[in-house]
Formats: sequence, C-alpha cells, structure tokens
Amino acid sequence: MVSAHAAIASASEAIQDRGLAGWSVAVRRPFVYIMASQRNGTLYTGVTSDLPRRVFEHQSGAMPDFTQRYDCKLLVWCKEYPTMPEAIAREKQLQGGSRHAKLKLIEAQNPGWRDLTQDLA
Repeated sequence: MVSAHAAIASASEAIQDRGLAGWSVAVRRPFVYIMASQRNGTLYTGVTSDLPRRVFEHQSGAMPDFTQRYDCKLLVWCKEYPTMPEAIAREKQLQGGSRHAKLKLIEAQNPGWRDLTQDLA
C-alpha cells in the first residue's frame, strides 16, 4: 500500500501534468482523511475519491454543517485504500472509535499536526 504522502505527491504531479481541467479525473483514489480545527481540536473524519477537491470544499466553507460550524480546515491525517469499500469500512471504524485512537493515528503520521494540504499542491 502506498503511503499517504507518496499518494498525495503522485496525485499532485498528475494534477500539474493535466492542469485544472483534468484535476478530478487525475485523483480518483479512495482516501480516508481527518480534518481538524487546530492541534487537539475538533476532528472530522471522512472518505473521498478526490482528496484535493474534498479538502478544498472543507477549507472554502463549501461544506455546511459540522465542518463549517467547527472550522475543521486542517488536513492532519489521510490514508489511501485500494478500493472504496475498504475506505468506507475504515472510515466507519474510525468514526465509531475513540477520539484517543484518532489522536494516536494523527500523532504517528503527523506529530507536528502540520496541515498536509500543502502536499496536495
């Protein structure tokens, strides 16, 4: 399985090669991701087949309700999965799990809670 950082870099290269017109086609890969309001702040767990577009939606305020209300705009964790059913199963597992488990995942991959969005560009 490809690491999240490698997958993001690969998707970014494809985006740059194709320009914005091919953006969504270039990144059709199943990802589970966690957005945060700040370090140790509110967390949002989601799944998508187009990570750059979905993160943009969170950050631009296009996502009503939870993410807009709690200002979850930092991409702090993500992982690519081979298939969408596997990604959905993992998302449900994370959503049903404890906050502590999510914090542990974030700390293992991103101990500085750096916004991984910059890896998408």
